[in-house]
Amino acid sequence: MIHVFDGAMGTMLQQAGLPLGYCPELYNIEQPHIITAIHQQYIASGATIIETNTFGANRIKLQHYGLSNKVAELNKCAVNAARQACGPQTKIAGSVGPTGKFITPIGNLGFDEAYDVFYEQICALAEAGVDYILIETVIDIQEMRAALLAAKAATNKPVICQLSYGADGRTVTGTDPQTAAIILEAMGASVIGANCSLGPAQLLPIAESLAKATSLPISIQANAGMPELINGQTVFPMSAAQMAEWIPKLLSAGVSYIGGCCGTTPDHIKEIRNVVDHFDQNLVPHRQVPAYTALTSRSKTVFLGPSFPTAIIGERINPTGRKALAADIKEGQFIAVKKEALGQVRAGAKILDVNMGVPGIDQAAAMTQAIRELSMLVDVPLAIDTTDPEALEAGLKAYPGRALINSVSAEPERLESFLPLAKKYGAAVLCLPIAPGGVPQTAQERVDVIHTIVDAAFAAGLRPTDLLLDALVLTVAAEKQAALETLDTLRQYRQHFGYPAVMGLSNISFGLPRRDLMNATFCAMSLAAGLDAPILNPYDPLMQDIIASSQPLLGHDKNGKYYSTVYGAAPPSAPARAADRTGSLLDQIRIAVEDGEKEAVIPLVRQALNDGHTALDITDNALTAAMNNIGAAYGAGRCYLPQVMLAAETMRSAFLTIKEILPSHSTTSRGKVVLATVKGDIHDLGKNIVAALLENNGFTVIDLGKDVDTATIVEAVYSHQAHIVGLCALMTTTMPQIDATIIALKNAGLSVKTIVGGAVLTQEYADRAGADTYASDGVAAVNIAKQLMEETTI
Repeated sequence: MIHVFDGAMGTMLQQAGLPLGYCPELYNIEQPHIITAIHQQYIASGATIIETNTFGANRIKLQHYGLSNKVAELNKCAVNAARQACGPQTKIAGSVGPTGKFITPIGNLGFDEAYDVFYEQICALAEAGVDYILIETVIDIQEMRAALLAAKAATNKPVICQLSYGADGRTVTGTDPQTAAIILEAMGASVIGANCSLGPAQLLPIAESLAKATSLPISIQANAGMPELINGQTVFPMSAAQMAEWIPKLLSAGVSYIGGCCGTTPDHIKEIRNVVDHFDQNLVPHRQVPAYTALTSRSKTVFLGPSFPTAIIGERINPTGRKALAADIKEGQFIAVKKEALGQVRAGAKILDVNMGVPGIDQAAAMTQAIRELSMLVDVPLAIDTTDPEALEAGLKAYPGRALINSVSAEPERLESFLPLAKKYGAAVLCLPIAPGGVPQTAQERVDVIHTIVDAAFAAGLRPTDLLLDALVLTVAAEKQAALETLDTLRQYRQHFGYPAVMGLSNISFGLPRRDLMNATFCAMSLAAGLDAPILNPYDPLMQDIIASSQPLLGHDKNGKYYSTVYGAAPPSAPARAADRTGSLLDQIRIAVEDGEKEAVIPLVRQALNDGHTALDITDNALTAAMNNIGAAYGAGRCYLPQVMLAAETMRSAFLTIKEILPSHSTTSRGKVVLATVKGDIHDLGKNIVAALLENNGFTVIDLGKDVDTATIVEAVYSHQAHIVGLCALMTTTMPQIDATIIALKNAGLSVKTIVGGAVLTQEYADRAGADTYASDGVAAVNIAKQLMEETTI
């Protein structure tokens, strides 16, 4: 069955006379008849699901209007206004928009606070009787995770999760549709989709990607193209008929919830309804999504199982028997932790095991810090390795992806505490065959224990794709049958269950000489027996040889192409194997910035200054070079906003170190920049990103905030003698304020350079408005600001 959403509420409210800068949600109380009338128009046009006027009705957004104490009233009144318009066949979706802030560590909004904000709003919507909870226009998967968790806790209503994607097919923080679908389905979303930002043509490949990644229904609500400013009026270029042309393609791709976002009107919905009514649903092939086991980071998915290449799980973020690493964790430095993460990923690890088991520390706090740091630093999925339920939940909460829990045994307390957390947070579970009676010695005993864990997992609501199996490795020096029983266990796992097999290898050689040789031999035997993801030391050259040479033999490296690339020309001395960097100090500083090693860059800068490098030398040949490389990588889609932000913070640490040692050489600013979101616009997330990146790149930033009138901007530019002014608009109705502000700056005789940006702006608009330039994102804004300052000083 195909469901038809309504179109844009904001577009209709503007036509109904909503004043610029007025709170749209306040109409739910003050002008409910207007809201009801808009709903009636959409229902008359054929919408079967209407969205409440509550997109910004959370306490963070409402705080701007002094209405944060009216969350419940505004949401309940919105539902009542919608109900007045509904017939018996019409469903109501409670609209839940983003907070407008990034969650820690990208931003300063705590995960728990975000959860509470969403929970408050969703409870009000649920109590008022909505049929769906619709979480929409979210640009960060971690915020979507907080909102979905809140929705699942607040109600048993179906939850629709719609992220917003850019033209590159990813969210602002780098999540692709496949990764999003895997995360959200595991967490219990009912419908997964996309809305806003793009038109139907651009959302078609998003829909196709989602349909291949999940068996859940797909929802798409596109804009009516990208807005244009014509004769001072905001116009969405796509007519109802033009938009309707794309509906058959979206439906054929698997979309079953279809509607409109910005710029769409009842006319658009009427045309969509007409297409849906005449669409032959028998033409849509039945979606059969393969049931593969997958782990994800924020921006990458790793599949596990016999159909996929062997995935190395790096074992080295584990303080057991490693005093230096334990001390690093205990002191809260995490320098060694991050070095191990980066080194293992360079050496080929596809997943990282993270263990914070240091006696005498708050493991939950340590795990939270580790997961936050590592999720910004590397793009591979993480395995949370702990026996502490509090530490496990802390890690799962902080992780913006689908993690692996390492591990769950058949002990009742572990089953009772760990499995519900796996279900709640959408994690995969590594099942370890240890029972209350001890460690089973034989393969058959281990299989019996795994049956117990699997049954408990299914009873807790987990799926087959949530489970991985550990065959349990004991030392052969103590038990001569140890290796044989483990190999037999792997074979029986493949025969009886078919779930991916994961296990550590090093226990096999404990107490024996040449452990590396023994481990590598056992690894080869285990791969042949059905091991899919060994937990090992990625720096071990023998292990690397075994993994690389096994892939053609297992059918994962067609014709030995990768093997030939690595081993064909010369004996392998792969740079990826190096755990430590070599090169000049400036190169090391540059790499530290690129990798986001905030703590590690400080001693490197100190050493460079002590060795005679000048502040200018370090700035130009290390710091600036690093950010140029990061900017190029960002533009090419090789890294995403979290990595850019972390690199900028690292460069700032380097700048502050130079300033501390050589104050006279480092107090000069690159230039003064005034930033503001223009009058009537309360969105400042993008502006805040620009401000942080500019500050970390050495600019002095005067941030005027959001909803700033023209006179205040002009006064700030004059009083601060600013070199550049950055103007932001995120709403189509506030675009004319950009024009007005630029005219006012010129009339005031100020020679300041103007950069404009925001989701609704384009280069063409910037040219018409008389701006000096347009910045498509924060990285572009920094590069443009640098260029403008260079031109100013020539």
